[in-house]
Amino acid sequence: MPIGAKKPTSEEGDRQKGSGEPMELKLKPGRKFIDAGAAACSDADILAILIGSGGPGYSALDCANSVLEKFGTLPGIMGKPVSDLTQIRGINTVKAIKIAAAFELACRIVDHLGRDG
Repeated sequence: MPIGAKKPTSEEGDRQKGSGEPMELKLKPGRKFIDAGAAACSDADILAILIGSGGPGYSALDCANSVLEKFGTLPGIMGKPVSDLTQIRGINTVKAIKIAAAFELACRIVDHLGRDG
C-alpha cells in the first residue's frame, strides 16, 4: 500500500475485538497512519509520529498536543528555535531537531515544486 493511502476497511474491522469501540479511538498514531492512511491522522498524530516516544506516563501524542497548544498550529512551529521546542515536557534536543528537520524538508519540497511548476 502506498505511503498515505487509505486502506479499505469493513465496519467490523473498524472495531476493537470485544470492545464495541471504534478502532481509531485506540490506535497509536503510527498504527493509525498504516491502517487508515495519512488523511485520517490529525496534526497531533503526525507530529507524534515524528516525536516517536514520550516519557513515563506521557506519550508522544501528549508531547505533540503540548507542542500544538504552545504554538497553535503546525505553521506556528515553523522557524521556532530548537530551544523553544525543548521547553515542552517530553521534547528533548533530538526530538526538537527531528521536528525542525521535517519542516525544513517540507520547505525544500515546496521550493522544488515551485521551481518545476
